[in-house]
Amino acid sequence: MWVSQNYCARQYNVKKLLNMLIYSSNTPKKGYADSAISQIFSLSCLRSLPFAAPSYAGVIKYKGVFMAITDWPVNERPREKLLMQGAASLSDAELLAIFLRTGVHGCSAVELARDLLQSFGGLRQLLEANQSSFCAAKGLGPAKFTQLQAVLEMNRRHLAQELEQGSVMDNPGSVSEYLMSQLRHLKREVFACLLLDSKHCVLGFEILFQGSISSAQVHPREVVKTALSYNAAAIILAHNHPSGIAEPSVADRQITERLTNALALIEVNVIDHIIIGSATPVSFAERGLL
Repeated sequence: MWVSQNYCARQYNVKKLLNMLIYSSNTPKKGYADSAISQIFSLSCLRSLPFAAPSYAGVIKYKGVFMAITDWPVNERPREKLLMQGAASLSDAELLAIFLRTGVHGCSAVELARDLLQSFGGLRQLLEANQSSFCAAKGLGPAKFTQLQAVLEMNRRHLAQELEQGSVMDNPGSVSEYLMSQLRHLKREVFACLLLDSKHCVLGFEILFQGSISSAQVHPREVVKTALSYNAAAIILAHNHPSGIAEPSVADRQITERLTNALALIEVNVIDHIIIGSATPVSFAERGLL
């Protein structure tokens, strides 16, 4: 090695080592080249350098070495990785880091994202956090909250437009995705209807009843009135379980039967009743409960 480990540990910080590697190697001078970074990774002395990470804004420990994200190999940087391999290849922390764009003093965007995910308990909990708890977290605030709400609303509208393209029977998965985007984040139980025409194309979506954290009172008369107002030929019933457990209760089965009978009097067919929880939705139709 061109510089001893003891000398390295005593005299040089990370930035000086980076510069020395670039100027002393045969690598063309083009910033922090990947080949130079690979050499830095091989310096075991960097793992024991006596400096405090908070003194380096935007620096993170990567493979045992403290360095800025911009100094990582290209295929390891979140933005470049997304462009080369697709969004599905990124971890929750990497996706969140792209949304955050920047970190805070002494903490890169990726490191901040990891801290936030740990603090909130996961990505879903962070995305569904209320304004006060979201804005109170390190590195977040009103601007990020409004940006996040705009992104979530764009996603809901995208799913709605996708659902309106044709018959819901052609893509049952899109129905579940749309209903999850509308109901899963709600803290109280609500009852909703997806109203369809004779070709099972979407006419509208209505939240009809809102209840407590554990139940919502459903009145068949109001469901019938809504179906008539849309001139619907079919309907998909839906409600959420804020507890996260989507298994249908005895009360869920009873109200489904009552609604099916009431709607049959005006020749409106109940195609399904979908319960939204924290995981996979439960379909009455798939369970053979209709």
